[in-house]
Formats: sequence, C-alpha cells, structure tokens
Amino acid sequence: MNDEVQLSHFNSQGEARMVEVGDKASTARRALASGSIRMEPATFERIRSGTLHKGDVLAVARIAAIQASKKTADLIPLAHPLSLTGVNIEFFLEAEASQVRCQAEVLCQGQTGVEMEALTAVTIALLTIYDMCKAVDRGMEIGEIQLLRKEGGKSGIWQR
Repeated sequence: MNDEVQLSHFNSQGEARMVEVGDKASTARRALASGSIRMEPATFERIRSGTLHKGDVLAVARIAAIQASKKTADLIPLAHPLSLTGVNIEFFLEAEASQVRCQAEVLCQGQTGVEMEALTAVTIALLTIYDMCKAVDRGMEIGEIQLLRKEGGKSGIWQR
C-alpha cells in the first residue's frame, strides 16, 4: 500500500464524507469479483444434484446476488447509488475442493466504479448458499472474496 495516497472518503479533518463525483466524466465501468464457499462433499453433491429440500440453491443465490448489487449503496454507507446496466453471476462447481466459486461481473455507464457492487454480489451469493445449506452443514467456509478486474474511469484497467 502506498502511504502517499490520500484516502478520498475522508475530509481534511479526517471525517467521513461521500466523494463528489459530479465533475467526473461518465465512462463505461466494469468490475469482476469472485469468492468461494467450501463445504462437506455431501453438501456439495446435494447442491450439484438439486436435492436440497429448499430448492435450487444456485438459482436463488444468483437472484440474491443481482438484488444485492443493486442495493450496494444501501449497505455500504459511502457508496454512490448507481444505475447498473448489467449484472452477470456465474457459479463454478469444483468437486475436487468440494466448493462453489462465484464470479460476479457488474457494468454501468457512470462517474464512479462498480467494484463494491461486484464484491457485494459475490458476498451475498455465498451467504445465500450458506443460508440455504446450513441445516445440513454449519461448517461451510466462505472466503477468497476479491476483486479480479476493474475497467473504466481515469485509472483505466486494473487486474489482479
């Protein structure tokens, strides 16, 4: 981390503030985030086969992720409300690791990035999977939530 970088969510007195983005150019913005949830092999198989009594776990988690991306500004106090133009949620079933990996791509045309929306989508998708499976596996582990790529704005492209 660069100690010289000024954190934009604080004013000169160190108080929290919402950053003014009104003068920034509106550009195409895109963010890609991922995370995973590890579980017992039997739980993984129930998700894969669709035999969990609550229904299609991944379908519910996908809808939850999309909803969460649209509500990010309600959850993260200094995030700007954004008009998203697209949200894509993908799940990757990794049998060897007995885990589900979620990847969220969020897009908008705007004055600020969509990283928080992508990270929120992934987090809520994984929490939804946990919620739907906790009756059979309370030991699931959520982790590896990270930004993979962001595009747009003055800083251009950043990639992990």
